[in-house]
Amino acid sequence: MEGADGSLYAVGRYRNAGDSRTGVAAGTRGLELAIFRSSDKGETFEKVVFWEKSALNSPTGEVLSIEGSCLRFVDGGVELFVSTEKTGLAYPAVVGDFQKPGAGVWTIDVLRAGSIQGLKTATVDAAYSSDCPEHLHVKDPFYWHTSHGDRLGYCSHPFGWSSSNTGVVDVPEAGRMATDPQHSVFQRGPTWDVAMTRGTCLLPVPEVGAFAADDYTLLFYCGGECLRAIDEHATAVKRPRGYSCEEVGGAAFIINDDVSSAERLSHLLPMFISPWGTGCSRYVDVCATEDGFYATWQQSQDDLSQPLVLNFVSNEQARSVLAG
Repeated sequence: MEGADGSLYAVGRYRNAGDSRTGVAAGTRGLELAIFRSSDKGETFEKVVFWEKSALNSPTGEVLSIEGSCLRFVDGGVELFVSTEKTGLAYPAVVGDFQKPGAGVWTIDVLRAGSIQGLKTATVDAAYSSDCPEHLHVKDPFYWHTSHGDRLGYCSHPFGWSSSNTGVVDVPEAGRMATDPQHSVFQRGPTWDVAMTRGTCLLPVPEVGAFAADDYTLLFYCGGECLRAIDEHATAVKRPRGYSCEEVGGAAFIINDDVSSAERLSHLLPMFISPWGTGCSRYVDVCATEDGFYATWQQSQDDLSQPLVLNFVSNEQARSVLAG
């Protein structure tokens, strides 16, 4: 995200340990949420604000783990949307037996302040949650501008964690909860992304060449075929399937703000695969600035770590590619 002073801001969590099969209370997963600032166009970043899990507790519940988050600059200040798993929230009675001991429910909260530093002591307010068993856990918020106002995208999981879905809801006003969600606005795919199709970013395409006629927007997403690693046949074509925590990446495009009309560019195979480790390449986000586009994503390495990596594409380079 670009601030009014031209600084670049990145927000995210540090992940360390914890086993989701037994409940994250068995470990210290999702240790800290932090905001980083770059005043040299992405060459270096410094941590300017951070929260331990307990600092994100609210009347809704006690935080077990931190997941995705996003910043939104508004008139007079800034908003931080963050998803956390909280204790004190029960599954609906009809699926109550599926809740693992020590596990909670994922919801999205918002902190509002007049400045980035002011977020440190801001109140944690509920922004969006779901009691629908098919889309019970909501997390990984991201937002974008539309002709009808800003919208909030999110990932949802059912009570059994068997899939990931892309949802959309209007950005809530201060003091209100988001309502009227579209839980599966971008359907899961037919092949490599059949189990997980999780939108992470929408990026308007510059109106150049063939893209000048309509308002095109790119939708980046994480996908996967399964939640567990599956052994392939010895003579089969080797390909990254993507599974929980090791997703690979894809993209689609939409026209005129209608996410439900998204058409896949990665129909049969993923577009983004790390050349190292498990192949994991996920959580794509792109910040459009006056200078160009800063793309970040989480990428598997030889040691199986998944650091955040960055690439910059100037406006001139982008327009040259689009012009063909």
